[in-house]
Amino acid sequence: MSDDDLSWETTDSRIDYSCPGFDVRMDDVRLPDGTETDFHYVDEPPAVVVLPFTPGGEVVVIDEWRQAVGRTNRGLPAGGTEDGDDDYAAAARRELTEETGYEAESVEPLVTVEPANGIANSVHHYFVARDCEPGADQNLDFNESIRPTTVGYDELRQAVLAGEIRDARTVLGVLYYELADG
Repeated sequence: MSDDDLSWETTDSRIDYSCPGFDVRMDDVRLPDGTETDFHYVDEPPAVVVLPFTPGGEVVVIDEWRQAVGRTNRGLPAGGTEDGDDDYAAAARRELTEETGYEAESVEPLVTVEPANGIANSVHHYFVARDCEPGADQNLDFNESIRPTTVGYDELRQAVLAGEIRDARTVLGVLYYELADG
């Protein structure tokens, strides 16, 4: 048990439901006051999110159907890591190429966040990719409907600020880039 007086003790853990991309895990826990209960959360592998710039300064984005919200969503290329992915920069390069067909000259880390740590163990590793150019065919998963395109960075930033882009991974990536770069 942790020395933190807020920590919960996990006494058992199991997968309640499994599907492509994530599991729903249930932990049996003991709370600091001794109460025993269970806690469900989304259990998924680490993910990478890429803010890819072309040599001309445009950003490669994707338009992707998102079934959970019932619409096409504009966002940054992103995806879960695979078993054995220890090099997140390499995973970012792979996801960029698979989703868009673009290849990056360089990839640099931007930030790592836990986007929803109250309901998921998700960890997102953000990268800035530079000098991205078309160089391969898309290689989409069976359940991905993606159309890559490019937009000016200022246009993307304005769409984020205007609330036109609602994908949280994209909003966070653009705003963090603005703060870190400014």
